[in-house]
Amino acid sequence: MKFDVKKTVQMGFGFLSICAFWQMYNALIPLVLTNTFHLNETISGVIMAMDNVLALFLLPLFGNISDRCKNVMGRRKPFLLYGTIAAVVLMMMLPFVDNSYYANPSVSKEILFIGILGALLIAMGTYRSPVVALVADCTIKPLRSRANAIINLMGALGGIIYLIVAAVFYPASKTKGLEHVNYLLIFMVVAGIMLVSLCIVMITVDEKAMRKQVENYELLHPEENLTVEDENGKTVLPREVKISLGFLLASVALWFIAYNGMETWFTTYAVRMWGMALGDASKCLLIANAGAIIFFIPSGMIASKIGRKRTILLGILLLGGSFFAGFVYTLFSSSFSPFLYFFFATMGAGWAFINVNSLPMVLEMCSDSESGKFTGYYYTFSMAAQIVTPIVAGWLLNNVGYLTLFPYATIFAFAAFITMLFVKHGDVDIEVKKGLEAFEAMD
Repeated sequence: MKFDVKKTVQMGFGFLSICAFWQMYNALIPLVLTNTFHLNETISGVIMAMDNVLALFLLPLFGNISDRCKNVMGRRKPFLLYGTIAAVVLMMMLPFVDNSYYANPSVSKEILFIGILGALLIAMGTYRSPVVALVADCTIKPLRSRANAIINLMGALGGIIYLIVAAVFYPASKTKGLEHVNYLLIFMVVAGIMLVSLCIVMITVDEKAMRKQVENYELLHPEENLTVEDENGKTVLPREVKISLGFLLASVALWFIAYNGMETWFTTYAVRMWGMALGDASKCLLIANAGAIIFFIPSGMIASKIGRKRTILLGILLLGGSFFAGFVYTLFSSSFSPFLYFFFATMGAGWAFINVNSLPMVLEMCSDSESGKFTGYYYTFSMAAQIVTPIVAGWLLNNVGYLTLFPYATIFAFAAFITMLFVKHGDVDIEVKKGLEAFEAMD
């Protein structure tokens, strides 16, 4: 069975819309909370952390519910359809309440805005796991790393589209000095992106037919089934597979603690330790993101050659090595050097190797009927890490010293490398191909 790039891209529009939304949400909502509603940074931070807190419960919950869905559209598409529509309706209320509060402030409007935010976060939480599980359902197991690479690329594209639109419609020349900025236009554009993406998936992706095709292929090419039935006839994981899953999910949490801790505090670190301007510090993270985007597709192809586990281990070495290089550099210099851009690029490449192959390893350990639930498990551990690490890293910077940031990230990356060594399941069968045969899987 060939890897259908076109269909994977079409399914990826669901993830593109999600990432475009979150890029806008994380950029604009803090500005609205602090500038319009005049909430302090602590309260605004608590509100901004609620999406990760809710995700701990919503992502596995709705992933599990979608596994059991028997809708005529399929298991996943109903969640994408109704979740996107609900999210678009709710998000379009926000700029109107924002503008109304600025014109005539009242406590009721402030409460209404927070209430809409909460409902919006719930709506977004209903379909992230089903959207990712849709790709797993419609892709045979050996090709899931390649599919996940394209999905990550589509997500990055969604974020880039938002950034371009924001730069065009809201440059500093138009917003500088304004007491209040009307964000209605950017909300409308992102809502349009979400609805167009929804239409592409709903019209072009026949979930039930694609899933049937995958099931037929796997009947003709049976692989080792990692699940067994218990005395009640329920599908469960054997003890050794559960252990591998536990170590893999622990690894997921550890490398997110490392990367997100560094990402959250790096600009503050760069300003304090290297005397950089905010814009120059942000350029380093941009290069890291560019490195990840460049290596999304190659990371899936590398995994098909050497295996997912080895590719992830290689990614952790690149990631941890880059963090350690940043620490060593700071010991000998108090100013930034462009030489460091190389390590930010390798940091991004390592992150791509890890991210593209980790979710497929998790899904390899479950039956096809539980891919939504296991997708939720993956996001639960990654989201939990992203809640904890800004707090822990921030405490270290404040109470021990800023020099702790890169060692902190290095230690947790090294810990992820150790736990990954104990993962014995979830890899892909490696097929050695030569010459033109290496390209036969792509069409």
